[in-house]
This record gives sequence, structure tokens and C-alpha cells, in this order.
Amino acid sequence: MQEAQFQQSIILVDDEKHLRHACTQALELAGLTVQSFASAEGVLDALGQDWAGIVVTDIRMPGMDGLELMSEILALDAELPVILISGHGDVPMAVQAMRDGAYDFIEKPFPSDMLVDAVKRAMEKRHLVLENRRLRQKLVGANNLDKKLIGTNPQIVSLRKQILNLADIDIDILINGETGVGKDLVARCLHQFSMRANKRFVAINCGSLPANIIESELFGHEAGAFVGATEQRIGKFEHANGGTLFLDEIESMPLELQIKLLRVLQDRVVVRLGSNDEVPIDVVVLAASKVDLLEECKAGRFREDLYYRLNVLSLQVPPLRERPDDIALLFQHFVNQASVLHKRDAPEVSSDVIASLVAHDWPGNVRELQNVASRYALGVPTTLLQPQHEIMPEHGTLAEKVNAFEKQVIEYCIREQQGSLKATYEVLGVSRKTLYDKIQKHDIDSTKLANK
Repeated sequence: MQEAQFQQSIILVDDEKHLRHACTQALELAGLTVQSFASAEGVLDALGQDWAGIVVTDIRMPGMDGLELMSEILALDAELPVILISGHGDVPMAVQAMRDGAYDFIEKPFPSDMLVDAVKRAMEKRHLVLENRRLRQKLVGANNLDKKLIGTNPQIVSLRKQILNLADIDIDILINGETGVGKDLVARCLHQFSMRANKRFVAINCGSLPANIIESELFGHEAGAFVGATEQRIGKFEHANGGTLFLDEIESMPLELQIKLLRVLQDRVVVRLGSNDEVPIDVVVLAASKVDLLEECKAGRFREDLYYRLNVLSLQVPPLRERPDDIALLFQHFVNQASVLHKRDAPEVSSDVIASLVAHDWPGNVRELQNVASRYALGVPTTLLQPQHEIMPEHGTLAEKVNAFEKQVIEYCIREQQGSLKATYEVLGVSRKTLYDKIQKHDIDSTKLANK
């Protein structure tokens, strides 16, 4: 857990103005951040699960008193430290308050250093509680992430480990990969397993918006900033404040806007169109590209300084053709998903279907596979799933059927790769020697297959 995430705030509640001011001043002189309230009203709205702070409250107050407020707070989070202060306290009240969950009880009048000491101890406890929660969530996340980013291929296993390792780091990340590999899913996983998971995840596709609109979408505008701007608009950066902003197809961003984006990433402030005021932002920026941005820099289509600012950390999402061992698993998952969505019984996925899937090179990657699976689940004929090889024999031993199936897959793949054995063993995920051995074993004529 990042230390930066623990900018803990103290909520101080007391209806006596002079005491509220004195306590606030003492805590702030100790380097602590204080948010003060004259009553319990509004306090609960400022809290939430995993809120990084503590509460100090007087007991005797008009309206909701401190004991009632503590009860409401502990109902939200039983491990949130609440320190009670009172000028009317006695031993029985203190004992009961501690039994009811108070972290500490301070009786007025008290020296300021006593309050500061109690607050610091409470904050340290809160820090440890949230740290332990985060570690538990991360352990659970390690088990859940494989249900989101599916696959057993070593590249995917490595990618999942990188996501869990990088999610807690408050730093911008560049996600690289071809169209359809799931860069958006990787970005969402980074957010979900981060400290910002309970904040907004805001996504914007830089390639889908006209150049004259994207600036307003990102940074916002004031009323009257341009023709048609009838009211103030909050941009995506501000909307994502405290959370994560995902910029997909970053390579499509106009050059003149890249300069402004670079400034925002460096200074962490935005200026709305039509305004001179700087608005501080706290966001992690995840950017995705389907092309080599360094090559784009060399071609003059992408700013080199922005590339190096974004590329502090990067993740590479492998294309589907490099993980053929995951195709059957992913296809079955998407078939089941589509069947549930459309309230259909999931059809059986035959070995012939799997053979056709493995032999395909998947230029559209996982997105293409998902579309094929959806059509298959709905019973819509798909050219890709019409086997061009012989049907597996109905009779014979298991070994004979396995050999026949293996031969069919290899022949079909050689045919699809137009006789290229290099492309064939790469698609099948085997070594060159293994492919040549199997060609000899099954007496396959690759030259004839290339001409079919």
C-alpha cells in the first residue's frame, strides 16, 4: 500500500467553537490534516468504507450526540477509530464507551499533547487496519484475476502477475497490444486491484472523437467558451479525480492536444476551456496503443516527450495467435457467457470446432473469438467453423482417434498457412522439430496441402 494513499484526515466534531479551534490548531501544528464540524450533521457523508482517517468527537452536543454518532460510524466501519471527549464524563461512561467500541476517551480539560498523542496512535492503528485489508484483498485478487483475464499461457500468467504487482503503484502505465487483445480489460483490472478501486474508472477512446471535441471532453469547458457551450462541463480528468483515467488509442490524439496532455501529466492540474483557473487533479492515467509509439515518434505523428512521460511502466498484451493453448478455454467461456446472456442452452463444443479454432490466425484477436463464440452459441452458421478436414472416425481405440485428430489438425493448419511450416508450428505452439516429427509420423504431404 502506498504511503501517499495515507494522507489521513481527522474529523473533529465539537459544538464549542473555541475548543474546536484550539484542538484543530494543536493537531495542525503537529502536521495533521483536520476537518472540523460544529455538529454531527454531515459527518457520516464524509466517511465511507476504507476511509483513511479517524474521528474525534465531543459527547454532549445538540441533536445527535457523540455516542450516537460513534454508533453510526462503527456501523459503517467497525474498525474505524473514534476518540470521545467530554467535560461531563465519569468512569462508568468511559468504561461503557470503550465497551461500545470507542478507541479512546479523553476528559476535559486536557492538554493538547494528550490529544495529539491519542490521535497519532489511532491513526497508526487505522493505517495498519487498511494495510491488512489491502493485503487480504490482494490475496483474494490473485485468485479472482484469473477469472477475468482468462488463460494458462505463460504470457498471460506473467501478465496477471504484473498487474497485481503494479496495481498498487500510483504511477501512469502504458498498455501495448494489437486491436482486440483486451487492453481495456487489462486497464480495468489495474484499476480494480488498486487502492483506487472504490473511485471512478473513466474511459475515453481518443480515436472515436473529432479533434475539436476531444479537448473539451478531456479538460472540460466553461459556459461561453465556444459556440454551443451553453453551460459549464466537467472534463474526464476532473470526473476521474481520485480514480483512474483510461486513454484508449492514445496514438490517435492530435499533436496539438498532446502538448496539453503532457502538461497535465507533469503538473497534475487542468484548465477548462474558457477559464484561467487551474484545477488540481489526482488521477492515475492508463494509456493504450495498438501501434508502436516509438515508431510513431520517428514518423513525427507522436510527441517523443509525451511517449517517454507515458512509458515509465508498460505492459504488453499478447495477440491470440501467440497463445493457441488458451483458445479452447476462452471459446468455451465466451460460449457459456453468450448462452446465459441470450437464455440458451450452451451447445457442445466438438473437437472439430476446436481444431478449426486452433488453425485460425485470429487477426481480430480475443474480440474476434468472442464474436465467433456468440454466433456459435446462437446457432448462427460461421464459415470459420466449417471443418475442411475429414471427420474423426467413429470407431477405433483412443490412441487411434487421438492420432487421427492430431493429423487432421496439422493438415488443416498447413492448408490455412498455405504450406508455411514455420507459420504452422508457431500457430500450433510447438517446436519446429516436433512438427517435422509429427509430419513424418502421420505421413503428411505438406506440398500437396499448400496447393489446395
